[in-house]
Amino acid sequence: MHVIIRAYTDKDIAAMNEIWNEVVRGGVAFPQTEYLDAKSGRAFFDSQTCCGVAEDADSGRLLGLYILHPNNVGRCGHICNASYAVSSAARGHKIGEALVRDSLEQGRVHGFRILQFNAVVRTNTAARRLYEKLGFVQLGVIPQGFLMQDGHYEDICPYYHTL
Repeated sequence: MHVIIRAYTDKDIAAMNEIWNEVVRGGVAFPQTEYLDAKSGRAFFDSQTCCGVAEDADSGRLLGLYILHPNNVGRCGHICNASYAVSSAARGHKIGEALVRDSLEQGRVHGFRILQFNAVVRTNTAARRLYEKLGFVQLGVIPQGFLMQDGHYEDICPYYHTL
């Protein structure tokens, strides 16, 4: 598998929706509860500062994606936020790492100075290990900040990385 990270195009929206919705359906990582459809997915991805997709260059299949956007406005507008989604079939192949690395670069390109994650679920150990490996700093713990799919509340860990 030869993976490339590139900007998304309109033809990617359906596959992006599928990957995004798979993570939402899992209920253990994204705060969103609504699924994307053709119309809402296009509007959602178009509203981001940047969206990157991971594509298997050999097959043309999308394996994952990220969104990058401001975390706040005005005096805090130099801080961006990102979310990552990797198809369950593609996990374990460093797709997430490639997406995070690209988002760090795109954050710089778009003039941001910090990438901040507001709500990394404490039990998402694979993501937390990756973020720490790439130099993200954990800011603390927010007790019971995330409502899990099964109805219990889990701690969240904010992280940041200087760009």
